[in-house]
Amino acid sequence: MSNSTTSPTPSTGQWPPRRPSHRTKLRNGTFIIPSTGERVRRNFTLRTYLPSSSSRAQSGTDQTDGPDDASTIVPLFSRQSLSAYFYAGIHNLTAILLFLKTWLNSPTGRGVLKCTLAYTIASLATFWSPLAGFLGKLDGKHVVATITVYFHPARTAGSMIEAILIAIVAVTYSEIVSILSMCTSVLVGGHWGLIGLAHTLVLVVFIGGGFGFMGWVKQRMNNPLVNVGSTLASLGIIGVVTKETAVLMGVFSNQKITQIFKMLIMGITTTTAVNLLLWRVSAVSLLRQSMTKASMSLGDMLAMITKGFLSGSEDELLLAEFAVASGQYTAVYPSLTKNLREAKFERYFLGYEKLYQLDRAVVRSMETLAQSIGALRSAANTQLVLLKEVAEPSSAAGSIASGIISPRGGGVLGSPLSPTLQRSLSNTVRANRERFLALSAIDEASEESNEDVMDRIRERRLSSSASANLPSFRHPSEIFELFIALLGPSMKSLAFTLSEILREPPFGTAPDYEITINAHFRQSLTDALGLFNGARANALRELYKHLEFGRAKSERIQADFEEVAAACGHFSFSLQTFGEEMQKYLDVLDDLKYESEFKSRSWHWIRWWRPLDHHSRKSPALPYDNVSPESESLLKPIKKTAIPRGIPDTMIRRKDTYAWQAAPESSGLVAILSQKILLVLRKLARDEIRFGLKVGIGAALWAMFAFIPQTRDTYQHWRGEWGLLSFMIVCSMTVGAANTTGWARFMGTIIGASASYVNWTVTDGNAIGLLCLGWLVAFWSFWMIVARGKAPLGRITLLAYNVSTLYAYSLSQKVDDDDDDEGGTNPIIGEIVRHRFIAVTVGILWGLIVCRLVWPISARRKFKEGLSMLYLQMGLIWKRGPLAILLRSDCSRSYLKTGEQAALMKYANRLDALMASAASEFKLRGPFPSEKSAKLMKCTHRLLDAFHAMSLVTQRKGQLTEGERALLLFTADERAQLCDRICHVFQVLASSLMLEYPLTDAIPSVASTRDRLLGKIFLFRKEHAMAGNDKDRLPPSIEEEEENDAINGNGKRHPSLHLSIRRNSSISSLNWSLGTLSSITVEEKDYALLYAYALVTGQVAQELEAVAKEVEELFGKLDEERTVLLQ
Repeated sequence: MSNSTTSPTPSTGQWPPRRPSHRTKLRNGTFIIPSTGERVRRNFTLRTYLPSSSSRAQSGTDQTDGPDDASTIVPLFSRQSLSAYFYAGIHNLTAILLFLKTWLNSPTGRGVLKCTLAYTIASLATFWSPLAGFLGKLDGKHVVATITVYFHPARTAGSMIEAILIAIVAVTYSEIVSILSMCTSVLVGGHWGLIGLAHTLVLVVFIGGGFGFMGWVKQRMNNPLVNVGSTLASLGIIGVVTKETAVLMGVFSNQKITQIFKMLIMGITTTTAVNLLLWRVSAVSLLRQSMTKASMSLGDMLAMITKGFLSGSEDELLLAEFAVASGQYTAVYPSLTKNLREAKFERYFLGYEKLYQLDRAVVRSMETLAQSIGALRSAANTQLVLLKEVAEPSSAAGSIASGIISPRGGGVLGSPLSPTLQRSLSNTVRANRERFLALSAIDEASEESNEDVMDRIRERRLSSSASANLPSFRHPSEIFELFIALLGPSMKSLAFTLSEILREPPFGTAPDYEITINAHFRQSLTDALGLFNGARANALRELYKHLEFGRAKSERIQADFEEVAAACGHFSFSLQTFGEEMQKYLDVLDDLKYESEFKSRSWHWIRWWRPLDHHSRKSPALPYDNVSPESESLLKPIKKTAIPRGIPDTMIRRKDTYAWQAAPESSGLVAILSQKILLVLRKLARDEIRFGLKVGIGAALWAMFAFIPQTRDTYQHWRGEWGLLSFMIVCSMTVGAANTTGWARFMGTIIGASASYVNWTVTDGNAIGLLCLGWLVAFWSFWMIVARGKAPLGRITLLAYNVSTLYAYSLSQKVDDDDDDEGGTNPIIGEIVRHRFIAVTVGILWGLIVCRLVWPISARRKFKEGLSMLYLQMGLIWKRGPLAILLRSDCSRSYLKTGEQAALMKYANRLDALMASAASEFKLRGPFPSEKSAKLMKCTHRLLDAFHAMSLVTQRKGQLTEGERALLLFTADERAQLCDRICHVFQVLASSLMLEYPLTDAIPSVASTRDRLLGKIFLFRKEHAMAGNDKDRLPPSIEEEEENDAINGNGKRHPSLHLSIRRNSSISSLNWSLGTLSSITVEEKDYALLYAYALVTGQVAQELEAVAKEVEELFGKLDEERTVLLQ
């Protein structure tokens, strides 16, 4: 090899010398201004053409007055004179007042004020004599204020409607249980004289069964408002069944029932009135505000990802601006789904059912766009990895140099090294040379036509062909340079149009948030996609012509270069797919705008007895809303429960029946009876049933002290009813969730009891003083609930305060209660606080004990089982063959069934919640590995992004072309092996996680199988070019010369050559010949399916390796030196 070339040698002196980059400048492309539809050709930059939308969102309506000189706190002790000290103090006081004014005028501050006002009004039921008289002479009137704590008004109108419906159900349920328990006590205890039996029935049926049913509902629904409703129902039942003597004595009395009904209605009415009359908040408005924020974030991320791909550097993805945009979408997505649910109640209540369906379609469209952004980022990351690869090792690589590679792709001739070691040495060589392969940055260039670029490329090809020892491409960065020179301007122009459409707020300003979608957007996007699609087809065609011109000699290098080309095609296709998703997004926005202007009312949901399909026929046909029955899968769509089911019922049934099936000679009757009993036990072992049973058992065991004569006085003296209520509040689905809330509730009890003692002592029981100081306690508590998100702490603080302070004031007003032990009309606040504090604290401890010891539902175990089942399901899904299923079904089905992607994403999100709960579980084995689990979940989310990227590719195939069908048939064996290999790795990881066993060092690798697939694609392209008589325009390679010599007179290839070229991976069932290939029309776009498949497969393989690494760090690794039996 001659080292003297006419090309200038770089100053760094690297070898082999790198050719001068022809892509130091990116020519200007024609882009379309989406707001006007005008075609413009001038300089522009993706990130700075307009101000960052993330910064605009942060400086918008949510941030009302930014910091300035008037609101800045200045230090006091640095002042030199008394006057300066005085003026600084005045300035700081003014700044604090300005800050308070700004905060109180914010949505959060208004919410806290609304809650405090509702609580103050509700406390008048205790302090104001007319209202107290309306509730009767019995005690417990503080329940009105307690209701406003749990059903607080700092919520949207839609959430308030839902809360009212749940409260109605809760009140009705509590009244039914109370009346039935009293009737049972009167009938069995009073008329029949069986007092013990009456108490047992009340305890088992109405306490155990009633509270257990509420626990079952809490677990099934997993709705915070349902949890609040169960607390409300518990208040009503406890106040009648365990506290009053009517049930205990077998006497029917409706006084307490009537009082509780009045208090519940009064509390709900108060919080509803404050919610709707004072600073009413619409869920529809918040939904549209969330949509605007999400749209802006997606626009920013799209621009920066495309900028990073064009520049060939990950710096764009590491900027703070990208982290801000990504974090903003992550933060706004939960509020997007929450506001959509609450907007449903508003829309349905007002009769705008179609508007809600369109709102839901917009949200689903934005979710799809966000998943497409993830696919784009994965494609860009793939580019960054490939840029570090060296196309062909230099002569310094020794035995793996190109001169020793077998011309038939059989590997290294005469080399004693294993393929694994060869790849390791190759990677070492690549790592030493990465610093020389950085892609040159893109700068803006002057006007330049496509013809100029094509002339420059032709000149480059001719100059390359003139040199026998200087191939066209020697490392992947040059392939990217050519691709960006061809398609970079069009790609940049399309990204600009898409990002600017997303950055333009689709809705107006508050309070109406009317749809302001620009009428030019749809046509502008269509025109931009048309320009891009044409340029993309030409760029890929020219790229592969250039790639074929300088193809490598070894199949491994062929696979590397084919992978680089796949990265180019995959990113451009992902960007095109994103544009098509944007068209659907704009279509739905147009439909929403039309329906908002010409809306009609309907209340079909009221006619609940009608079948669902009757309503669906009157609903508009929407994108993202196709629902069809599918076969059973391991992961069911999660709608209500927050806890993944773990091992599916199908696997459990197989585990329960395989022993009987393996013993056919056993008794059939015994087998049937055993299976029936086991089936019943399995149903009783479900999480929601076990949770309901243990809640009912725990409540019955606590309440029995109210019915046993020997313990009844102790129960009433220490106010055991509040301990029972605390038990119901603390009981959570998992041990971790119970531990998380238990400590907060304990601290809240201390704070509430202390505030009660201090306020009563300061005011000496004065109503006005207690009302004012109670306002301060309520303000702090609601600040913790609304502003800080610490609902358990704030709620239990006010609960402890109410049962002490408000109850003490009720005693001073001569209510009917057995209260001599607490001072009667002269309340002893110390005794009252002590009794309530002990009752609430013991109730919390009892709840923690029951959750931990009685059928504990461990968040750790649920997380482990859920993640294992998720991996197992993902492996089975990929085994279907994302491309094979297109061939089998003639593009009528996708490898992801309807709703499966959404179920997978929701399942993963619930695993994130379980991971947070598991961190609070204590075990002797040690703390929960939160850091490792978080890394596992990050890999899992990236795997799901890859699955979605593949589904986007396959869903767009209305019909396979002749070339695509030929490619799929030609690569069928390689793809089947690749799918089996990926499914195998998923199953190994799932088993290791489930059993907590270490992995072995023999996990099969996906890389080699994937390389064979890429080489097969390259072989198809080469043979098709030969069949089309294109080889005479290209310099022949060693392989082509040998093939030409081996061609027989009948056009058939020699069998030995046929086998060697395919590296023993040919399709035995298909007799491909030059005549057959010449009759097949194959276009560049036909390769897009396999290119995307190869890239996504590479991403899946990379993430699986990361998961395996984390599992190894968790459970260890087994090798041949480890002894597992002889210890």
